[in-house]
Amino acid sequence: MHEPAFWYRPSSWMSRLLMPLAAAYGAIAGRRLQRKGFDAGIPVLCVGNYNLGGAGKTPTVLALVRLLRELGETPVVLSRGYGGRLRGPVMVDPTRHASLDVGDEPLMLATTVPVVVARDRIDGLALARSQRASVIVMDDGFQNPAVAKDASLIVIDASRGLGNACVFPAGPLRAPLPPQVDRTDALIVVGKGSAAETVAAAVAARGKPVLPAQLKANEASLASLRGKRVFAFAGIGDPVRFFRMLHACGMEVARERAFADHHPFSKREIEGLIAEAGRDALTLVTTEKDLARMRGREGLPYGLREIVPFAVTLEIDDATELSKLVSNWLFKARERTFRARD
Repeated sequence: MHEPAFWYRPSSWMSRLLMPLAAAYGAIAGRRLQRKGFDAGIPVLCVGNYNLGGAGKTPTVLALVRLLRELGETPVVLSRGYGGRLRGPVMVDPTRHASLDVGDEPLMLATTVPVVVARDRIDGLALARSQRASVIVMDDGFQNPAVAKDASLIVIDASRGLGNACVFPAGPLRAPLPPQVDRTDALIVVGKGSAAETVAAAVAARGKPVLPAQLKANEASLASLRGKRVFAFAGIGDPVRFFRMLHACGMEVARERAFADHHPFSKREIEGLIAEAGRDALTLVTTEKDLARMRGREGLPYGLREIVPFAVTLEIDDATELSKLVSNWLFKARERTFRARD
C-alpha cells in the first residue's frame, strides 16, 4: 500500500475524521500487547517498529545476526512471511522458493541466515529449534503477543519519525505509543534528522538505551554505478529514503519511480522499466528487497540481470554498546529458563 500523505501532516481533516476508527483499533491493539506469550525455551530477540512503513528493519535484522554470530550464537530468523502464499512453517530456500511463496524480506534474508516462515509464529518455533538455533531473531511481530520476547529492539527513521503520531488508520502507528514504548528494550534511530527526538526521549526516560545508526552503501554497489546515469525505482516502505541515499552517494539520478510497499512487479512492468531505461541510456537500480521480489524460482529473468541491486549495511554508531546489551539479554533469558526448570 502507498502511505497516505496525511499521515505525515501535523493536522489533517482526514486524520480527524478517522479518529473514532483509530480509537477502536488502538484499544484492541493495546489489549493484545498485554497478553502473555508462549515461552520458546531459548532466547527470542525481536526487531520491530512502532509504525507501518519502512524504518530500516531488515538491515537491522542482518546487523543483529552478524553480532550474534560474533558472540558465538547460532541465530535463526522467524518471520510471518508477509506477501507470501505459504502459511508454513517452512524453511526458506532461495533456490526453491520465490517471493510469491515466502515474501520478499524472508527470501532476501535467507541468502545470509536460516529463515523460518510461519503465519502462526508458535508453529514456527519448533522448526527454528530443529535447525539447532541457540537464539531466535523475530523479524517483526513486536505487536504480536503470540511468542514471549526476551528483548525488543525497535527501529525508527530519524527523518520520518512517527508522522502525525496517530494510530492506524488515522496515522501510521500500529498501536498506541505509550504501551509500545513501555515494552521497548532499546531504540535504534536510523539516519540523520530530528523527527524521532520526542520518542527517543520517552525511551531514554524509561532508562532504556537509544542507539544512533546509519545505513552505509555497499562498495561493490557504488563501484558498479559510478560514472553512470541511473534510473532508480523502488517498492518499499520509504522509496524517498532510497532515492535520497543514492543522491547522497554522488549518483547521477536521472529518473525516479516509486511503487507501493511490497509491490508485486508484473512482467509487463519490468519490461517497461527496462525499455524506458534503454531508450535513454540509463542504468536501472533498485533495492535488494525489490530485486528479490522480481526473482522467479529459476532465478532472475534475462532482462533483470542488467538491474543493479543497491546493497546497504546498518552500522551502529556504538557497536560495543549494542554487543553488551545483546550479551546481557541472552544471559538474563538463559538464567530465567534455568530457574524455571530448576
